[in-house]
Amino acid sequence: MNKDEFFIKRIRELATLSYQRDIVTFSDFLNLNEQNIVNEQKNQMPGVITECSGGYEQAERQMVAFHPDALLFPWEYPITCLKIEPLAAKFSESLTHRDFLGAVLNLGIERSVIGDILVQEHTAWIFCHNKISDYIIENLTRVRHTTMKISRVDNPEHFPTPQFETISGTCASVRLDSLIGLAFQSSRSSMVSFIEGGQVFVNGKLITSNGYEPKDGDIISVRSKGRFRYEGVFGQTKKGRYSIKLSRYK
Repeated sequence: MNKDEFFIKRIRELATLSYQRDIVTFSDFLNLNEQNIVNEQKNQMPGVITECSGGYEQAERQMVAFHPDALLFPWEYPITCLKIEPLAAKFSESLTHRDFLGAVLNLGIERSVIGDILVQEHTAWIFCHNKISDYIIENLTRVRHTTMKISRVDNPEHFPTPQFETISGTCASVRLDSLIGLAFQSSRSSMVSFIEGGQVFVNGKLITSNGYEPKDGDIISVRSKGRFRYEGVFGQTKKGRYSIKLSRYK
């Protein structure tokens, strides 16, 4: 049994458990490929509804909830947001997403119980499974050489807003490969392998066609590269090329 087959087996077990016991069951945090597999399996899970959340709007890593289609009681995702900030900001190093993720994983925590990590300056907001939040609070004291303090964030209004870099340019078409090339300053042909290799997702859905044309506002994610929002076409040049604007997540 390969990795994907094992994952499908686990997803079906969660769906069956939800249906048989009339309860809500939850996956761990899933990457975009795993979310796509769940979407493909929906027809194999009759009587069960699936919903996703990563703890905030437009989260990339998301937890899937399975519940009976006639569920009558309220429920919540077992997701906690932790704010990790320097004890003394003026003495903090320059810290990155990789630094915060590494500090968490060095505690022996599995990546699957950690969702997105949002970083602004020296501070990070980490979304994690409820069952691991106390352990992180009690044991994560440093990120690199910087001493940290940790608190729970209960109000979504206190989450940081995504930061974007605006990218403008021209493309011969609004094909997916052209837009990715513009977003990451690469040639269109060099992006083909990412698309055909199953590493490109539009609004969480796997897309393997180079000629796919995204719609305005679509979120495009490229594994190992990043993600961006397609803002649309804002005119044409005299040579017939499209003037395009993108917002790339920082």
